[in-house]
Amino acid sequence: MRDTGRIHQQIDWRIRRVLYGQTADALIDADLEFEIQVDLAHLVMMSEAGLIPLARAARVALAIMQLRDSNFAALRGRPAERGLYLLLEDHLIAEIGELDGGSLQLGRSRNDLGPTAMMIRLRRSAMRLISEASRLLAALIHRARAEANLVMPGYTHMQPAQPITIGHYLSGVAFAVVRDLLGLTTAIDGMGVCPLGAGAMAGTTLPIRPMRTAELLGFDKPVLHSLDAVASRDVILRLLSAATIFGITLTRLATDLLLWSSEFGLIGFPDRLSGSSSMMPQKKNAFPLELIQGRAMAPLGAFTAASAAMTSKPFTNAIAVGTEGVGHVWNALGQITDATLLARLAVRGFETHPDRMRERAETGYVTATACADVLARQGTMSFRQAHRLIGRYVNEAIARGGAPLAKVAGTELAELTSEFVVSRANYGGGPGPTSMAAILTTLEEDWRDIARWKHKKRSCWASAASHLDDSVQQLLNRLEAEEN
Repeated sequence: MRDTGRIHQQIDWRIRRVLYGQTADALIDADLEFEIQVDLAHLVMMSEAGLIPLARAARVALAIMQLRDSNFAALRGRPAERGLYLLLEDHLIAEIGELDGGSLQLGRSRNDLGPTAMMIRLRRSAMRLISEASRLLAALIHRARAEANLVMPGYTHMQPAQPITIGHYLSGVAFAVVRDLLGLTTAIDGMGVCPLGAGAMAGTTLPIRPMRTAELLGFDKPVLHSLDAVASRDVILRLLSAATIFGITLTRLATDLLLWSSEFGLIGFPDRLSGSSSMMPQKKNAFPLELIQGRAMAPLGAFTAASAAMTSKPFTNAIAVGTEGVGHVWNALGQITDATLLARLAVRGFETHPDRMRERAETGYVTATACADVLARQGTMSFRQAHRLIGRYVNEAIARGGAPLAKVAGTELAELTSEFVVSRANYGGGPGPTSMAAILTTLEEDWRDIARWKHKKRSCWASAASHLDDSVQQLLNRLEAEEN
């Protein structure tokens, strides 16, 4: 039992189980790696600032590194009576004594340790999502270029509307993914301020060097306002909001592919992306698309839970905000990352049925708008008059058992096939070849911009991690030199 000086009795075991589980193992696997990074950066800074004797800082760092190298074996299977940090501190005190082991918390609090470790973990999880989303974007662009000339009916209200190409459709989805990626990268850019140094809520009287710890942990700048640092978890809401919007895009893509592979018959999926029925032998189900529809919306549930947890709470450190508000984000990011992977496999793997696309375009009379445009441009009737005339032609074609529109409308409109209309649709972002060339060029530039952003962030974080390792090693080397 930990005697805090103020509290002498152990917290009720049922509360411990609710908060921390039966043992610390789950907390260790989820969080301790990131808390250790913060611990080591804090020790380096405190030693350099002369706030902890070099030998003491080095002994604590060495004990932490030995524990990490053992995969935290000494902590596993033990109850976390007051959370992960205090379990670690108890271990350090037992290993190296209270004078050294009890010094790690000087100049900081769990209130600033928690959000700092959270953001280090969060940026890693968010970067996994962004990396998978950028791979999806690349697949959309590649497939759009390959299928830029394959004509299919475009749909409105689930009915054939105008002729487009499958490449035009996929490139449209790609533009939405680009905007979604910008939302996600903006959320990560908002994680640039390091909370460490804010203390419990009012900073510290010790002359710490927050810029140094920010640098060692890969942040852009140190804490600017102590209360804001420990009270705010709006970065969670912004990231989940961006992920939710991206998830909506994924579900819309999945729904279209699912529809087109069903009774529409425009596309199909190979066996490796399909499943059968346990009862109906004829079934071949594109079930990964349904997984996308379900998993892509996990961030919405997490956003709702986080918003509810944070609403109307005091603007200070609060468990409802910092723990309950954050708790759902990890599963949500994992779920939508999986959904993104499935979407990429679907985009890369679906098979097109060109004959069926051509048939659906013809029986859906998707050239009707172009026919009305031609008649209106001749100057003998307005577009509204031409619209009514072509509408009557469509009715007549249907009455003739689905006759081609050109046979009813006359020879002057006979050349207006779906392929011809698409080849002329170069204006307003249409599927024509000139328009598609500009679309694909822009998308490829956007993809390269995102790739450069990812490289810059990863390089920054990797450089900081390497610098932290070097700084800890220098601390240990200095101790060894002094002892010799």
